[in-house]
Amino acid sequence: MTDALTAEVFRHALVVAAEEASIVVVRSAYSTFIVEGSDASAAILDARGRLVAQSMATTLMNSMALRTALPELLKDFPPESMQPGEVYALNDAYRGGVHTNDLLVYRPVFAGGGPAYFTATMIHVSDLGGLSAGGMAPLATDIFLEGLQLPPVRLATNAGIDPAIEAVLKANSRTPDKVMGDVRALVAGTAVAAARLESLLGEYGDQGLASGIDDYLDYTETRTRAALAELPKGRFEAAYPIDDDGIDLGRSHTVRVSVTLDASRAVLDFAGTDPQVPAAVNASASQSLAAAVFAVRCFLDPAIPMNDGCLRAIEVLLPEGSLLNARSPYPCGGRYVPIYAAMEAVFQALSDAVPERAIAASGILQPFSIAAVGAPYWIHLSYDFGGVGARQGLDGPDATGVHFGIGRNSVPQAEPVESRCPLIVESIETIPDSGGPGRFRGGLGSRTVYRFLADCHVTTRGDRLRLPPPGRDGGLPGRLGGFFKRHLDGRVERLASKVNNVRFAAGEAFIVATTGGGGIGPPDERDRAAIEADLEAGRVTPRGAAEDYGVAVREPIKSAGSKLTG
Repeated sequence: MTDALTAEVFRHALVVAAEEASIVVVRSAYSTFIVEGSDASAAILDARGRLVAQSMATTLMNSMALRTALPELLKDFPPESMQPGEVYALNDAYRGGVHTNDLLVYRPVFAGGGPAYFTATMIHVSDLGGLSAGGMAPLATDIFLEGLQLPPVRLATNAGIDPAIEAVLKANSRTPDKVMGDVRALVAGTAVAAARLESLLGEYGDQGLASGIDDYLDYTETRTRAALAELPKGRFEAAYPIDDDGIDLGRSHTVRVSVTLDASRAVLDFAGTDPQVPAAVNASASQSLAAAVFAVRCFLDPAIPMNDGCLRAIEVLLPEGSLLNARSPYPCGGRYVPIYAAMEAVFQALSDAVPERAIAASGILQPFSIAAVGAPYWIHLSYDFGGVGARQGLDGPDATGVHFGIGRNSVPQAEPVESRCPLIVESIETIPDSGGPGRFRGGLGSRTVYRFLADCHVTTRGDRLRLPPPGRDGGLPGRLGGFFKRHLDGRVERLASKVNNVRFAAGEAFIVATTGGGGIGPPDERDRAAIEADLEAGRVTPRGAAEDYGVAVREPIKSAGSKLTG
């Protein structure tokens, strides 16, 4: 295979197989977060551990975990010992996984007398124990407080799910029926992808499919190296801080990177990143790899496929025992915090390399869970997103975040959540003036208010709520968000960014305000028409226009013709 058209035919055949698997998981799952958020991943790998294809909704966080963990599975279960119909699972963060609630499920597909490929699915199941329901343990000081650890195990055979494994999973969950519903959905997804892959084997033959995949990966590698060759050559360094680790609120941590670009590859070395800590701000290597690859791909042609061919051109060095490559027993559940710092550091290094594509720092996603105080358990796990940093020539998008860890629709609609949980979503809105002022403005953060109809526990894991995302080239930082508790008397109390099982009474409200993105360029260079448009749209208030841009509003903004003075 040498022509681009044939490569694209192979690409879409494989991606469709994975995509169908992810859709099956969503439609079969029991957890609200999966069903309403459509957050499920699926991938196809080969027996050499290469990522062949991933579904359109699969995030790099998940596909890198599935790729990194497969060789670990094969160490414990050699391919020659596997039988048709078997399915395997693990969640070990130190062996390629993410954290305890993310189950990785694999099914071997046989060709040429043995397992030649693996179909894989992955979701965050509803609950597998730990300090708080839903898999969030922001104050964990070791991995054992985050939930059940599952080494590679044989999850199922042709006869169904292994009763002993099912008993272990159910015994460690607050919501056993939902967890097993989620597990069966994962197994079903691998079966669908395997059937599609077997169809391709029937069409192309064992050797034909293998050769086609080899050529497809080579094609991707060629495109990736060609795109990297267009970037300036040299070494570019950057760093990004983490607010705190939730345990020591006065201590920040830093992720550092040097990006070296040569004629046809990128080397990202995270030497100098702070060491792992006994707090939930560490990440496993698979997640840090995802952050690095995602950040580089943002500066390349977006049409380049995501598979092992792309990874051949990007070398990522992660110091063992650092925030980005934690070892047991250091917790890894708070992986978003360090890996988003890693992503931001790479963004800033590459923005120095390619200033015409520069992006200012963004508000991070802010995960939280809301759960029943006791049995019967109900859980709502969700995220809200900060504003994206401004880019050269463009304002940042509002409340979408720069994220690579969420599926199709990571923020569920209000009505299904209200129907499943005893709460009311009172309001969802963007926050005026929260985008960092600049020649190009940072994206706005958002504010969501949940009023509870029953007593509950709230757990949060936020960052960039103390150290605002900085602007670039004279642009100003985004405005800080936060988590808040509105008491019955109307008093609003700010919560720490990382809290565990804060008790809320029925009638009280939980407020999630996300941080805005940083701006680019001096605010006094912003186009007056853009300021006026922001005023009319409500993105900027008259006070914000005066304080941030030196522009006074002579009369209320009613139309694009309203008068401004500076």
